[in-house]
Amino acid sequence: MPRILHLGLGNFHRAHQAWHTAHAGGDWRITGVVMGNAVLFATLSTQNGAYHLGIRGPDGLTVERIALHDRMLLAREDPQGVIAAISEPDVQIVTLTVTEKGYCLGSDGRLDPDHPAIASDLAQGPRSAIGLLAHGLAAREAPVTVISCDNVSGNGHKLRAAVSDFACAAGLTLPTGTRFPDTMVDRITPATTDAIRAEIAAASGAEDAAPVLTEAFSEWVIADDFAGPRPAWERAGVEIVPDVAPFEMRKLRLLNAAHSYLAYAGLLAGHRYVHEAIADPDLRAGVERLWDEAQATLPEAVLPTTPAYRDALTRRFGVAEMRHELAQIAGDGSLKLPERIVPLITSAGVTSQAQRAIAAWIAFVLCAQDRGAQLNDPNADRIAGLVAKADGTRALCADLAALIGLRDIAPGWLDSLAADVDRLAG
Repeated sequence: MPRILHLGLGNFHRAHQAWHTAHAGGDWRITGVVMGNAVLFATLSTQNGAYHLGIRGPDGLTVERIALHDRMLLAREDPQGVIAAISEPDVQIVTLTVTEKGYCLGSDGRLDPDHPAIASDLAQGPRSAIGLLAHGLAAREAPVTVISCDNVSGNGHKLRAAVSDFACAAGLTLPTGTRFPDTMVDRITPATTDAIRAEIAAASGAEDAAPVLTEAFSEWVIADDFAGPRPAWERAGVEIVPDVAPFEMRKLRLLNAAHSYLAYAGLLAGHRYVHEAIADPDLRAGVERLWDEAQATLPEAVLPTTPAYRDALTRRFGVAEMRHELAQIAGDGSLKLPERIVPLITSAGVTSQAQRAIAAWIAFVLCAQDRGAQLNDPNADRIAGLVAKADGTRALCADLAALIGLRDIAPGWLDSLAADVDRLAG
């Protein structure tokens, strides 16, 4: 029986890749690897890997039961078990959703050998996704397809580089023919709350401690670069294309960029959910300006469909029943902004709304520090140190802009950015 192994079992994988695989037909099964969430692992293990997926569409909520995950592993407790599972010959595909920070990349897009997780892997044995994957691949006799499903530009290329760098540092040999296709994924999936559990239980008539809520829209684009067999994902709406880059760029610079702007500016304005933020006239106008700036940087291949894509995003953002929390989107800003907002400035020069999005992030950071709140960001300690030592808003803007890859953009740019930050934080 052909098998997929997934690293980073969480809500998005269960709403997206698992759903597409279930609808593709065939006899594929999934080994689900939870990286560190022992509660989720125990819950899904009790349910034999099965769960209910609530899909919020224009006609209300429908519920499907997904039962593809017939093996479960907890990487934190059994890293050697994960490595052995990756090496199994029936595993034809490895997929990942470990978020941007799970790739342990440096500013050059390559593996950061000084990253604490990587340094620990090399000294004490693998526990990170990159370390486990490299060791698992090295133990295989046959090549496999490894598919990153995270919002990282050029995700397949970057994952291949990270795994290759780790293998070199660890003295491992990867099997020839292993493929790392680029992908683009899109399906809004909020964190599960007690209200979501109750609603899905009422709709399905079954209790489920680990259900997932998602929207009706789903998109998955994969480069046609596979090492071996794969599910017939086309039957479930997946696009297999020669080049993912145009689709990925459109998604990062329209959906993800707008999400980040709405998260920081919306929280500063007192909103809690995406639908509240997009209903705010000032924030809605800001999103439209951001999209205008982003559209000017997109490749010709996606421009004809971009107006319809923007209209669809506005409708998706406005679905109140999704209850998509801005705080969930606001996490990991120092890693997300270089993928979502910074390219708008580096590609098109200084743009006013992209600058305001960055200002909203800096103002959000300042307000969090003033409240004594801990940032949900892998660079939280570094950011706190920059805030503590900064001599005024302009100096802080210079330091935080440099952190996300913006330096010496244009004369007067830092002064303008600082003015935006003061206005938003005040």
